[in-house]
Amino acid sequence: MIELSNVTRIYRRATGEVRALDGVDLRVEAGEFVAIKGPSGSGKSTLLLTIGGMVRPSEGRVVVADTDLYALPPGERARFRAQNIGFVFQLFHLVPYLNVLENVLVPSLAAGDSGERREQALALLERFGLADRLDHRPAELSIGERQRVAMARALLNRPRLLLADEPTGNLDPDNATEIMNYLAEFHREGGTVLVVSHDELAARYAQRTLHLRDGRIAPIPQPRPAG
Repeated sequence: MIELSNVTRIYRRATGEVRALDGVDLRVEAGEFVAIKGPSGSGKSTLLLTIGGMVRPSEGRVVVADTDLYALPPGERARFRAQNIGFVFQLFHLVPYLNVLENVLVPSLAAGDSGERREQALALLERFGLADRLDHRPAELSIGERQRVAMARALLNRPRLLLADEPTGNLDPDNATEIMNYLAEFHREGGTVLVVSHDELAARYAQRTLHLRDGRIAPIPQPRPAG
């Protein structure tokens, strides 16, 4: 599902170069649930946005669902992303002047089928306990409700891959567990999940946990058995 080969991303600043990603090799099979842990500034968000087709690497190759993302023209890449990848962000990125239903329908605009997705959006909002919030705007929702709206939006186009960037970072323990349960449910239904987080909760749900530090990725060592 995901294959990164020697992916490097360099940001040039007045003070010099910053290597946000430094020769990352990564393979995630279809149907896996993988967590990538790392401290703030380790390159987690850059990695996720690169996999999602939103940040072009300075070097290397990014293949998602057998598609070389950055070989596609920008318009085709945007359509591929809308049809295959769902995003869940720590800060939700809801449009403040749209109501809940309109926010969930935003991805259908890029996929080109907004007229066909209303029933799907309504079903998702019912599933997430938000059927009575359709006309509310983000400022009128609790933090947990905003994240559930973001989850519904990510699932609208029935993606094959969910990318989650610190999805529990702003949530209390109960809401954090609820969001991780939704991600686990998507995984049980056959989807592929990649979560980047510093939260131990994500690692407890994942089948495999990796560590990212200074733009480089490695498995987290397993403790040696006693004796």
